[in-house]
Amino acid sequence: MRKSSTKRLVNAALMLALGMVLPFLTGQIPSVGSRLLPMHIPALLTGYISGPLYGLLVGFIMPLFRSIIFGMPPMFPTAVAMAFELATYGFVAGLLYKRLQKNTGNIYLSLVLAMIIGRFVWGIVSYMLYGLGESAFTWQIFTAGAFINALPGILIQLALLPVLVLALKKARIL
Repeated sequence: MRKSSTKRLVNAALMLALGMVLPFLTGQIPSVGSRLLPMHIPALLTGYISGPLYGLLVGFIMPLFRSIIFGMPPMFPTAVAMAFELATYGFVAGLLYKRLQKNTGNIYLSLVLAMIIGRFVWGIVSYMLYGLGESAFTWQIFTAGAFINALPGILIQLALLPVLVLALKKARIL
């Protein structure tokens, strides 16, 4: 039990580190770098690799740490809303992966549900946070932020994450 717990913790720390560094790499791609959603992948992977609790913790901490250490994303409202979104991604992906049969269809199902639920959580939190400020969070801002501008990242997540999860499963890391 202790070895398994230590392994999950180390893997979660590795995903947190990846989430801190990956935005530097994607940021080098002009006009599309942030739309690739580089912190989403490690948050989701943490849920699959280390379980829902670690997925929740890493997802929540990652954008806040990046904001504090590097100033990006801006803390309010972006990093705070992202913290809830990524925490939801990690938790839901990890929980569904743990509960469902470990086949390709269920990996996609857990990924898509985590992405949808996480985006709605982001929208709800953003609506509340924008309400504290001077600007309004509109339906247009929600659809642009959650789906239209995020489309490159969504496509990458749908293409890459199931392949990574299956490879990790084959390598007996999962």
